[in-house]
Amino acid sequence: MSRRMVVDVAVCSGCRACEMACSFQHEDAFSPPLSRVRVVKIEAEGLDRPVLCRGCVKAACVEVCPTGALTKDGVWGNPELNSDECIGCGACVEACPFGAMHLHPETGLALVCDLCGGDPACVKRCTPRALRWGDPEEIARSKRETRARADVTAAAGDERAEVGV
Repeated sequence: MSRRMVVDVAVCSGCRACEMACSFQHEDAFSPPLSRVRVVKIEAEGLDRPVLCRGCVKAACVEVCPTGALTKDGVWGNPELNSDECIGCGACVEACPFGAMHLHPETGLALVCDLCGGDPACVKRCTPRALRWGDPEEIARSKRETRARADVTAAAGDERAEVGV
């Protein structure tokens, strides 16, 4: 079974618990700059969106790494960093189309999600369930069912409004 990280932007509250869980898991510090997941906040629009590695099949970050420090993980398919080979050039950061890669503020080396070995700390701490780790088909089916229920409920409300209920 294929497993992936999936983001439901509609339910992200912007609490940043995912950032704290990630940075603590990897760096033993509660520090958003040390997190592999970042929450983008645009206050004027009320937007909160977690940004994280999507484990692209054709990962641009891996393809542009001049030293081969980034390779594809054999289990989950996410980029995997060999820190001994990384020179901190930032080519991976520039290549990522989602802005999910960044450099460690102290070491200058690439920070990339390793999915916590298959048990992502960010998912466990995401109370609104904006982050999910699972089979993408199962998650998509669940979202379709939720959307269908919402549509039926909305349609029933429209019908009641038309008849004056």
